[in-house]
Amino acid sequence: MMENWKRLQNGTDIRGIAIATPENAVTLTSTMVRAIGSGFRQWLLEVKNIQAASCKIAIGMDSRLSGPELKTALIERLAELGCDVYDCGMSTTPAMFMTTILDNYQCDGAVMITASHLPFYHNGLKLFTKEGGCEKEDIAAILENASQADSICSERKGVVYEKDLIAEYSELLVHTIRKGVNSQQNYEKPLQGCHIIVDAGNGAGGFFAAKVLEPLGADTMGSQFLEPDGTFPNHSPNPENQAAMDSLKAAVLGTKADLGIIFDADVDRAAIVSSNGVEINRNALIALLSVIVLAEHPQSVIVTDSITSTGLRKFIEEQGGRQRRFKRGYKNVINEAKRLNAAGEACHLAIETSGHAACKENYFLDDGAYLIAKILIKMAILRQDNKEIQSVIETLQMPYESDEVRIPILDKEFRACGTAILEDIEKQVQEIQGWNLVAENYDGIRVAADEFRGNGWFMLRISLHEPLLVLNIESDAEGGIKSMLGILKPILKGYDALKLD
Repeated sequence: MMENWKRLQNGTDIRGIAIATPENAVTLTSTMVRAIGSGFRQWLLEVKNIQAASCKIAIGMDSRLSGPELKTALIERLAELGCDVYDCGMSTTPAMFMTTILDNYQCDGAVMITASHLPFYHNGLKLFTKEGGCEKEDIAAILENASQADSICSERKGVVYEKDLIAEYSELLVHTIRKGVNSQQNYEKPLQGCHIIVDAGNGAGGFFAAKVLEPLGADTMGSQFLEPDGTFPNHSPNPENQAAMDSLKAAVLGTKADLGIIFDADVDRAAIVSSNGVEINRNALIALLSVIVLAEHPQSVIVTDSITSTGLRKFIEEQGGRQRRFKRGYKNVINEAKRLNAAGEACHLAIETSGHAACKENYFLDDGAYLIAKILIKMAILRQDNKEIQSVIETLQMPYESDEVRIPILDKEFRACGTAILEDIEKQVQEIQGWNLVAENYDGIRVAADEFRGNGWFMLRISLHEPLLVLNIESDAEGGIKSMLGILKPILKGYDALKLD
């Protein structure tokens, strides 16, 4: 029985199938969510020393079809257990964390019902305290509690309060942007004259146009897919999805907008498209945020995940910063930034190529809306000198070629199998002339190839969540990827546990 609960853990999140499809049976029911609510409360009482009589928990959700049913079940169970509950309705993951911080909330815990960018039939929970998101070991303990949860109710039933959290959070963002721009000509509307469009992908981010941009004076005409729709009918709510980025690019060029903004479903990630239709995501987004942060905090370390380009490191160093490449996974990147600060090494930005960006000044919270707020401040200041936002990353060296190849691992024990394969490949790579293992690496193996063997680099790693080996590969020369694959593919074909095309 406990095995079914363990399968719901996805790193620091809880995720499952909430709506049955012909291919997928339901693995996350309202009954299970009730039990998880019980488990979370128990964990708060036992681990965080929260008093049962005063326990307050906030609940929010994104636009998923299963969200209302799961939210109702969770709120009902927490109230039965004597918790006062703040029902925040349609919300965002970062805003839910803020309910543990804001003076008029001061919640002991918060739950966001979301499965990020996954297909509509998925759902899940992200859990927070004022220290931040729950860690892997916390989620494991909460699920252990859930597996043993009973139906006992408290003598005192908790009170449920309906809150318009997004309105309050929007006001915070508006204040942040006004203060950051500090316009002497138009303090209240520093984005006056800017045409900025939002693509929310029918997730929870549609509020940003009317509640943040318009009060700041921006023209949002041409914004698209702002209405919440849990079927996500237009494109995946995912800044890494090429169809989503192509849609935003077409909208920016079609409306002659100054900037396009895209969020994922629960708004903990974002990306932008510049006025000339250039996508600023992945390495370019990291470069842009690095410029902004290093202007405020010179010589700061910038922590990134492991698959960033070699050109990005050079760019960050040219800005006076230092890059720390670390493990994939936004919590890994954020926790490494926190560790560096605790050790006395100033680090003000942790950012993944997926668009998770966390600033020290904002509780190291991966917040897509706050990320965009920082960009809008920079954009407004640049416009005073008739400069565009893309101008600050003109010197970023982008690879001539790049690709990602996902290779299925057929063994049921895929993680152990993948680890053994990587260890063996690492030995073989060291024998190849012109290829050198990169020492500073925390995921799989990273190899630098000289100009005669690919003129670039590749990384081979085990996927965080799926039975896959993932190959990220880049070259600064035409045909470089083909050259590297010509050496690497025969090696990969030597493993029966890998499914190669």
